Amino acid sequence: MKTIMVATDFSERSDRALRRATLLAKHFGAAMSLVHVVDDDQARRIVESEREIAGRLLHELATTVRDVDGVTCATRLILGAAFAGIAQAVEEIAPDMLVIGPHRRQALRDVFIGTTAERTIRTVTVPVLMVNAAPTGPYRHAMLTTDLSEGARCAARNFSTLEIGRGARISILHVFDAPALRLGMRHAMPKSGKEHYLDGESKNAARALSQFVHSSELEPIDKIVRHDESTPAQEILNTAKGEAVDLIVIGTHGRSGLAKFFLGSVAEKVLRNADRDVLAVPPSTAP
Repeated sequence: MKTIMVATDFSERSDRALRRATLLAKHFGAAMSLVHVVDDDQARRIVESEREIAGRLLHELATTVRDVDGVTCATRLILGAAFAGIAQAVEEIAPDMLVIGPHRRQALRDVFIGTTAERTIRTVTVPVLMVNAAPTGPYRHAMLTTDLSEGARCAARNFSTLEIGRGARISILHVFDAPALRLGMRHAMPKSGKEHYLDGESKNAARALSQFVHSSELEPIDKIVRHDESTPAQEILNTAKGEAVDLIVIGTHGRSGLAKFFLGSVAEKVLRNADRDVLAVPPSTAP
């Protein structure tokens, strides 16, 4: 990893992202680029005032990163809509990874247009790290998630290339469905029959996951299968908590593809509800 870009709005959320990015930059010997977007859909005097203030704040942050942390740090100030400005900066700077803070939860607005974080992740072609937890050191346990699709395979390989989990325990989770338990057969099955059926589905899922890992050249890696008792996103979050995962890795292209990355998708629900860091990885970093 050579370049890490951090999008900041100078909030406490962004400070968390900056700290994690700094730790990663020191770990990899990478350079950092701090980016702030000033909303230009305002009165000109307000835009000019915000640009001046933002320029000073960016300079102060970059100076601290360089002088205190010893990390090379550049800055970029862009006028435009937040997600569009960030996407523009990604295209111009071409970082290996973009780091952002968690989105602000504005429920009604999010339902109709999505958060800046989500819109950014849909737009850019580089991995995006959403920092939800306070950074305290290197990641200890990174958990990939997979639906066994080709998109998930490519995202997993790109995660391996990124090496953000270097030195950490790496595991991969597959949440499997048990169709008969979702249909009208649930109540018709005796308890022993349900257990037998679920055991068989679990073994099938484990075999499928092992084949996926082998064909993706991801070994050695810990393999985890979980039955989808609620929703795939909730099972991912529950497993992350139970396994003490501090980095969830999720592909932005699954069986539906990026064009159908709609409200309610697994990736979006994980991003919105995770209390730990989430790395959203596209299957290809090529434009």
